[in-house]
Amino acid sequence: MDIATVGDLVEYEMNQDGTGVINKILPRKNYISRKAPRIKGAGNRGERLEQIVGANIDNLIIVSSYKSPNFNNRLIDRLIVAGESSHLNIIIVINKIDLDLSHTSEEWNKLYSKIGYQVFETSIVEQKGIDALKNSMNGKVNLIWGQSGVGKSSLLNAMYPSLKLKTGNVSESTSKGKHTTVTSVLKKVDEKTFVVDTPGMREIDPYGIRKEDLGHYFKEFSLYSDKCRFNTCTHYHEPDCAVVSAVENDFINGDRYQSYLNILVTIEDDMNF
Repeated sequence: MDIATVGDLVEYEMNQDGTGVINKILPRKNYISRKAPRIKGAGNRGERLEQIVGANIDNLIIVSSYKSPNFNNRLIDRLIVAGESSHLNIIIVINKIDLDLSHTSEEWNKLYSKIGYQVFETSIVEQKGIDALKNSMNGKVNLIWGQSGVGKSSLLNAMYPSLKLKTGNVSESTSKGKHTTVTSVLKKVDEKTFVVDTPGMREIDPYGIRKEDLGHYFKEFSLYSDKCRFNTCTHYHEPDCAVVSAVENDFINGDRYQSYLNILVTIEDDMNF
């Protein structure tokens, strides 16, 4: 039997002592996963297993922060790929905008909004964007994902005070977040709304994606990929690649394309094991 994960619907029996047993995991409408982190000291050899993060998800809410820790578009793009490959509705949150005195976050907002993603700029300090984000989550199962320290638990507490989630500070020595959520937990926050609070991460590699399919999960590529000479084009080294031409002519953002290449290299490295 498959191992149950957060968000699964199951058939179970309860014992008199309060323990229980799961008899059946009902079919999932979707699930989101990543490659399991490598075990420290085990080296880089061998196939990396799949780690399922959650099942039966409606919204994948990717939380970043403008600063402390610094905005990480490379990580966001990897999380987007994981969400796109699972056919989830993706929402991007740029938190701590009270620290953004240069309004740099507006440019990232414009980039991802133009691609077609819903983006919220939020601040706990200034109470900005909180209600709008909450409204987008109503009546849905929402998985909250992002690196440590970006303010996932603080945002959830602001929207749903009854959760009373533990929050932490960013390390001054490393500028990286400290884990306060240690395991994924699904919580019912109102009659029809659920949230899955997940542990913070430092890195992610999407699982089970072939290099010839990766471009499908960068939505802006779809405007050009049909014009490539080869229908299996990886948009890297092939001649007459319409996607590369679009990058060179600034029709596709160069930062997004670099994220694509970085993930492509990861996929090819795994294929060489």
